[in-house]
Parts: sequence; C-alpha cells; structure tokens
Amino acid sequence: MTGSSAASMLFMVRRQPAVLVAPAAPTPRELKRLSDFDDQDSLRFQIPVIQFYRRNHAMGGKDPAWVIRDAVARALVPYYPFAGRLREHDGGKLAVDCTAEGVLFVEADADVRLEHFGDPLLPPFPCLEELIFDVPGSSAILNTPLLLIQVTRLACGGFILAVRLNHTMADAQGLTQFLGAVAELARGVQAPTVPPVWERELLESRNPPQPLALVVPNNFDEAPDSGTNKQGGSSIMLPPDDMVLRSFFFGPPEIAAIRAQLSPSLRKRATRFDAVAGWLWKLRTVALAPADTGEPMVLILVVNARGRCHIPAGYYGNAFAIPVAMSAAGELCANPVSYAVELVKKAKDEVDMEYMQSAADLIVLRRGQGSPVTAGTYSLSDETRARFDDLDFGWGKPVYGGPAEAVGVPALPWVASFLLPFKNGDGEDGMAVPVCLPRPAMDRLVEEMGKLLLHAPADDVAALQQPRAFPVKRSAL
Repeated sequence: MTGSSAASMLFMVRRQPAVLVAPAAPTPRELKRLSDFDDQDSLRFQIPVIQFYRRNHAMGGKDPAWVIRDAVARALVPYYPFAGRLREHDGGKLAVDCTAEGVLFVEADADVRLEHFGDPLLPPFPCLEELIFDVPGSSAILNTPLLLIQVTRLACGGFILAVRLNHTMADAQGLTQFLGAVAELARGVQAPTVPPVWERELLESRNPPQPLALVVPNNFDEAPDSGTNKQGGSSIMLPPDDMVLRSFFFGPPEIAAIRAQLSPSLRKRATRFDAVAGWLWKLRTVALAPADTGEPMVLILVVNARGRCHIPAGYYGNAFAIPVAMSAAGELCANPVSYAVELVKKAKDEVDMEYMQSAADLIVLRRGQGSPVTAGTYSLSDETRARFDDLDFGWGKPVYGGPAEAVGVPALPWVASFLLPFKNGDGEDGMAVPVCLPRPAMDRLVEEMGKLLLHAPADDVAALQQPRAFPVKRSAL
C-alpha cells in the first residue's frame, strides 16, 4: 500500500517481476564511444519521465503493457545501443558495450483512476516511486540497463508509462525520438520514420582543447560554491524548512503581456522562451530580494543545439548547450524586463558549432571539478519542444507527458525549473512552470504575476482577473 499525504491518496500497485526486453532481431556486438557532451560528470544520473493516458475504447481492450513491450523490442533493433551496458575505458572515458542484453521492463496494475492524480495534472506526482519502481541493482550508471520502462494499468482503463533513462545516453529530444519510434511501431508502422544516427564524434573535444572565452562569462568561475541555506557568502536566504513549490501558467495573454513591456525591436526578435525566461529571471530575483545589490545572478539556459549546428536529423545523443546570462542583482531588479530578455537572447544567440566545440573542450578540461552553484544560480529548460506530449502508442496523446519530477535538481529544488507544455481548464495552450522558493519570496512572485496582467492587451483583461498560479501541491523540501 502506498500513499501521499499531500494528495490524500492511497492506492495499491501490484507489480510483475521485472524482465529484460532484448532486441527482436540480432544486432551488432561492438563498443561505441560516447561524445564528450554525453560524458559529462553532471549527466551521470538517471532521469525519469512519465506519460498519463486515458482509456481508448477504439483499442478494443488491447493490453498497453504488451503492445508497448513488443514495440520496445522491435525499436531496440535500430536503437541497439540502448540494449547494451555502459563501461569505462581509456582512463574513464564512457562507451557502450552493445551486448543486446536488453532494457528493464515492469508491468503493473494500480487500483486508482487517472482523475485521482489531480487537476491540473502536473508534477510532483504522488507515489512516483511506485509508478517507476527502482528495481534493486538497476540504478548504477555503469554495467546496468540503460532504460527502465514501467507500464501501470489503471482502474479506469487508462495507463501510465514511466521511463527512466541513463542521461549519458541521450537528452530529452533523443529520448522522445526513441519513444517516438516505439510509438510508431506500436501503432503498426513498419519502421521508424526517423532513422537513428549515432555519430557521437561530432561533439568531441579538440586535441588539445581550445575553448573560447565566450563559453564562460567573466566572474562565473569565481562564483562561490553552494550550501543549502545561505549560499557561500550570498545575501539570499533559502531556509530548507520553508520552501514551497508552485506552478505558474503562461498562455497567450501572459506572453502578450510580457511582450508589451519589451522594446519594439526586441518584441519582434524575442521568442516565447526568451520572454518567459527573462521575465521569470527578473521577477524571481525581485522576489528573493538580495540584500547585496552587487550579488551576481546567474541564469543557466538549457538550449537544444539541433538546428543551430551541423547535427544530423536522427541524432539522439546529448546535444544541448548551457549558455549563461549574468547580471548584478540590483541591475536586474531596477532595469525593465527588456534588459533581462536581451541578456537571455544574447546568451542563446551565441550557440553555434564553434560554441559547441568550445564547450566540449571545456568539459574535458574541467572533468572532475564540478560546477559552481550559488543562491543566485537559476536554470531554465524548455521541455515544450521535446514533444513528450505528442507520443501516441495507439491510445491517443497523453493527458500529461514530460518530466516526472517538478524540479530539475531534486537535491537543490530552487536551482532549476522546467517549462512544460500545458493546456489549462479553458482549453488554452501554453506552458506551466514549476518554481520553488522560500514562502515569503513565493508570495512576492505571485503578487508580481498579478501585476503582469496589468500589461495584458485590453481584449484579455476581462478574462485575466486572477494570476494563473496553481495551488501549492506540497512543501518542496
């Protein structure tokens, strides 16, 4: 029996023993090196994603667990490295031993209905550890299955698909590419539309490494290391017993309201991500109210390099850059939103193939050194383009698809936020952004969200009398 006091839920999960699903046909036995982007110390962990599906009477009672298990076996033929095991060689360099041993698969049933998981359906989800069971001995990075997949049938006829990925193998888009292949095969397509491409040598460092200075902004190297309360001399307090999590909705009216505050030139150039990232960075800083106006505020942007660099279609390795925007806290708070959005856009625009090459060089030079994190550090990752919400295994698109956890760094929940695709109760498409802050700072951020609506176009004002912030689902720590 499992439960969640926050969601007032109790439900039983009955799991079958975990099995290994191997490729459905013979595959090459070889050793395939990962790229230096894959082989980052910071990626040596498991990432969970989760998909919620409604019952579909048109499927005629087909068992989603067996449909997906069969499709996984067939998808592992072209994606055979996923069926192997990660090894270290050449002084710790990661490579995949393509053994065809397979991925872990768990079949389960839960006596709970889809609607019991809440409205809106957003992370954090109750009893996540039951929906993606940590099979004993499976969570190490080396010499263990690279994927763990669990299909849990629900009492209402819907089901939950949860996947845990060894992050060194792929990023979010790489994982959705693989799951997209599984979905196509599950729907009866004979072969994946997008053939997989390995070519990890594209993102290797030079010999010797020659990183450009622009990859790391001035003073970022000297930022103090973190604790979890008052961070390394920071003037920002983060009390671990008073942190709360809240999700904010940004639909077309909110985006229009942010754009209305930008200069005419920037209004045309800024993307939706630029606008939301700049607004959140500025107003989060205002909410935290750093006592030291000169304190550096660091925004780390997780940017998909596909489309910006010569990375072929079908590449499913880690291909994201992490450009950094920086500003003194006082300047970020005092300047208009345009200031923050311009810094975001400038950082993103630096990402090209030379930037990626320099970043690979820097990864090699800094291996084993860790990354600086302070109370003024914040990271934003746009998951709206990963297309988890498009994955259709025959039952239609998911009610929710994306990260299983609300924050990008569970051990330091204030550090990172995801931008998640979301449709609100009015059927309005937008994005939900979970944010973790101390309670007083969260109150200030909600207030600032209310002020944002004052900038909404006149046609939207009547519909936007309240800030679109979802209730706190639980304490974040």
